[in-house]
Amino acid sequence: MKVLVTGGAGFIGSAVCRLLVGELGVDVLNLDKLTYAANLASLRPIENSPHYRFQQGDVGDPAQIGELLRSFEPDAVLHLAAESHVDRSIDGPGEFIKTNIEGTYVMLEAARDYWRQLPSAQARDFRFHHVSTDEVFGSLGPEGKFTEQSRYQPNSPYSASKAASDHLVRAWHETFGLPIVMSNCSNNYGPYHFPEKLIPLAILKALHGEPIPVYGKGDNVRDWLYVDDHARALYAILTGGAPGESYNVGGDGERTNLEVVHAICDLLDELVPGSPHGPHRELITFVTDRPGHDQRYAMDATKIRNELGWQARESFDSGLRKTVAWYLDNRWWWEPIWSKAYRGARLGTSPRAAAPATAGA
Repeated sequence: MKVLVTGGAGFIGSAVCRLLVGELGVDVLNLDKLTYAANLASLRPIENSPHYRFQQGDVGDPAQIGELLRSFEPDAVLHLAAESHVDRSIDGPGEFIKTNIEGTYVMLEAARDYWRQLPSAQARDFRFHHVSTDEVFGSLGPEGKFTEQSRYQPNSPYSASKAASDHLVRAWHETFGLPIVMSNCSNNYGPYHFPEKLIPLAILKALHGEPIPVYGKGDNVRDWLYVDDHARALYAILTGGAPGESYNVGGDGERTNLEVVHAICDLLDELVPGSPHGPHRELITFVTDRPGHDQRYAMDATKIRNELGWQARESFDSGLRKTVAWYLDNRWWWEPIWSKAYRGARLGTSPRAAAPATAGA
């Protein structure tokens, strides 16, 4: 099997590449623009494999995408490339529109041109798998979970751009017959995670004895999914999903943000005994909430379990323990980021972001 993966140097994309190449022997062409959150060091375990090839490029470049499809001749496209940080979308929505919407359009058109030229048997088996997020569904109340039939109600520039890309993918299937599958996942966590997101940020702030920022009261709830479990789900959907169908992927790991940070602090107290920064819970600091912060997400993964036989292997507690231990053991990966690329500064607080929040109150 040959798969073109877009965004394969990112957090989820690199996990998918490591699974496909390192465990399953799939031939992978990884296309990545190498923006700030991409890191080729995350692919070190497979970089010398004969099944793996990297190509720097932009999903918004139709000439490059068309040439890669013609030369590599993939059996499937796994489209993960996206801008994905809510706070950055508040500061600068333009890049999210360009990459997530326009880039997806370019990928769809290039895939359609390629698919139409395939022999009938290959065309029938070809798949374009679009990877999305639970955030397109908006915010849940205290009960219930998102299903594949939940209505779209995005509340941030990031989630709105992903919702738009989801609609494009569906339309290319319904209008042009492109054999697509889609998936929407809950919050991922695990090794190789860029430290702007809650879990790696809390780990690294705590290790350095710095205040650990928690938005608002810390009562926002997320359904946490270990990244390697997500990678296996994506493979199951790519190879077994029915054309035109979407699948929700969740970890049944609902926690408030404060519960997540408490668990991280307690693990660090245990795994780094005698740390001058412990007890680490004392580092927690509550900060002003982000604009449009969704209260709760939770995913109903019944469909993927029943139809494709996928189930998460890690509980939240087991996955978090693995994650904290990985950051303790792999300073070579995150220290260059922490010292040069991103030092944990808060994003999403620009003056431009504050005005609309006030006007809409």
